[in-house]
Amino acid sequence: MIKRNLTPLLTDAIAHSPAVALLGPRQVGKTTLALEIGSLRIGGREALYLDLESEQDRAKLAQPELYLADHQDKLVILDEVHRAPALFPVLRGLIDRGRRAGQTAGQYLLLGSASLDLLKQAGETLAGRIAYLELTPFTVSETSAIAGDELWLRGGFPESFLAPSASRSLRWRQDFIRSYLERDIPQFGPRIAAETLRRFWTMLAHHQGGLLNTAQFARNLGVDAKTAASYLDLLVDLLLVRRLPPWHVNIGKRLIRSPKVYVRDSGLIHALLGITDKENLLSHPVVGQSWECFVIENLLASAPDSVQGYFYRSSGGAEIDLLLTWPDGKQWAVEIKRSLTPKLERGFYAACADLKPQRKFVVYPGIERYRLAEDIEVISLAQLASDLAGLNLRLE
Repeated sequence: MIKRNLTPLLTDAIAHSPAVALLGPRQVGKTTLALEIGSLRIGGREALYLDLESEQDRAKLAQPELYLADHQDKLVILDEVHRAPALFPVLRGLIDRGRRAGQTAGQYLLLGSASLDLLKQAGETLAGRIAYLELTPFTVSETSAIAGDELWLRGGFPESFLAPSASRSLRWRQDFIRSYLERDIPQFGPRIAAETLRRFWTMLAHHQGGLLNTAQFARNLGVDAKTAASYLDLLVDLLLVRRLPPWHVNIGKRLIRSPKVYVRDSGLIHALLGITDKENLLSHPVVGQSWECFVIENLLASAPDSVQGYFYRSSGGAEIDLLLTWPDGKQWAVEIKRSLTPKLERGFYAACADLKPQRKFVVYPGIERYRLAEDIEVISLAQLASDLAGLNLRLE
């Protein structure tokens, strides 16, 4: 089993919070991780697992307050909890009852395949009683002993990454996309034609890393802008697409204010575009944008939760691919290059002159770490992700 970086953070959250929500797209490994954590008996508690997609387990919760009250001495794991929104007020009452009895942590672990319904319900009902964590697909720091470019090509979903062959990996991703379109997405919102949403998702893959232009997407789909925006919101809420916000600062220059849009998992990008192997990928026009998103997703997954990711671009051409910003105002500027001999353009220097970041990095596909200038370091993705993960553990 590949050890997940989130394990110590999840263990700590369960030890200190009465409820923890573990969010992530389907098939990302939430259930496997939850059962592994349950076997640790945190605080001496056994784990009770209930899958709310199982009719048998849903039947146990016909009277949820009575059933869960009988198991308040256990860590109750509720999988696909967004399917039972009526549970949240019950959980609030049980948590408060447990607090009065001296049980202040480790009561419920809630697993959800989307941020949307779970956050909407829990945010209103369990405020002050719940901690949130997101489980992403595998990252380079988790798979460094195996990966090479396989993680970039196949993406980080466990079944895709660990498939016995490239063809099986691609088939799994194609089936995953079809399952989302035909079965999973209809659970979360109004009925959307699967073929229309597939076209939209594929457009996003072709547009990978580009500035959001909702009106253009709407014209291409033959729908109005509001409808196209709702499609994008849905894929963002399902943790499949990222809107990377622009950094705004009053420096007397005209700044780009539209977000960039990325399909978050590189393997899904390649499946949507019909890219079957590394040779196809390296000759495809999306190769640079695919690599850029792969780097951004890995770095944001590795960074502490308090670190926010942005990009910076001015109308004059100053640009930073990824700007990592700490709560105290400290910033790291990251330029992303798919070249073993990376060279920086004038726009990066101009952007750094505007923002004066504390550290500057160029992420490239090589393994050597060296200085390109006195204050600019060329570094591999694995090394920078490891540095950020180390910061994360120290902060915890």
